[in-house]
Amino acid sequence: MNFIRNILKNSRSQEDGNFFLILKDILGYKPKHETLYIKAFTHRSMNIKDKKGNPINYERLEFVGDAMISSVIAAYLYEQVPHGDEGYLTKMRSKVVSREHLNDLGKDLKLIDLVKSRIPKSNFGNNIHGNLFEALVGAIYLDKGYKVCEKFLFDRVINPHVDIETLEGKVISYKSLLIEWCQKEKNTFSYNVYEDTGKDELKHFSVKLSINDKVVAKARATSKKKAEEKASKRAFFALQNQINKLI
Repeated sequence: MNFIRNILKNSRSQEDGNFFLILKDILGYKPKHETLYIKAFTHRSMNIKDKKGNPINYERLEFVGDAMISSVIAAYLYEQVPHGDEGYLTKMRSKVVSREHLNDLGKDLKLIDLVKSRIPKSNFGNNIHGNLFEALVGAIYLDKGYKVCEKFLFDRVINPHVDIETLEGKVISYKSLLIEWCQKEKNTFSYNVYEDTGKDELKHFSVKLSINDKVVAKARATSKKKAEEKASKRAFFALQNQINKLI
C-alpha cells in the first residue's frame, strides 16, 4: 500500500496541492485512505502500474461506484414507492442513474478539475464527468463504508434531484420508448442509417426512421446512436398522443 501511495502522490504535481482541501469540501470529511481518492481521479493515460503490473486508475472504482449508486437508489425507491412493481422500479432507477444525469452531477461538482491525465481536458468526451462521479462514490464506499456512501448520495443526488412525480414523466431514451410502443402495437419499424459527411470535418450519419413502411422522422448527428435517438425524439413528438401512455 505504501508503494502505491508513493506512486500516486508522486504522479500529482505541485499545482495539485489543494487536491485534498477541495475534496474535503466536496465530501464533508477528511479521507481516511487517501490513495483511494487519488486513484479515483487518475486517468488511464497516466499509465501507472503497481508492483504486479496492474493498472492504477479510476476505472475499477467506477465499477464499484456504479453498483453502490444503483443499490442506494433501488433501496430508496423501494421504500418510497410501495405500489411500484419490479418493472416500474427498474425504469425509475434507470432515470436517476442515467448517463446524462451522472454527467450533470460530475459537472456540478467540477470533478474534472481534479483529474490527473496526460490528455488535455478539452479532449475528453462528456461521459468523463459521470465516470469520475462513479469513481468518487466507489472511493467513498471503500474508504468509509455503506452508511457514509449512502449519506453522500442522499445529500448530492436524492434530496436535491429525485422527485418521484417528475421522474415518472421523464424520458431517458426516446428510441427505447418508441420501440416498446411499436412492439406493443405490433407496428413494424426500421432505422435506415447511412454516412452523410458532406463538407463537415467530423463524420456525420443520417437516419430515416420508418414505421409501417412510412418515413416518420429524419435526423443527422456525429454518431449512429445520436442520429437514431434524435430521429426517435422527433417521431415521439409527432406521435405523442399515441405514445404518451407508456411513459
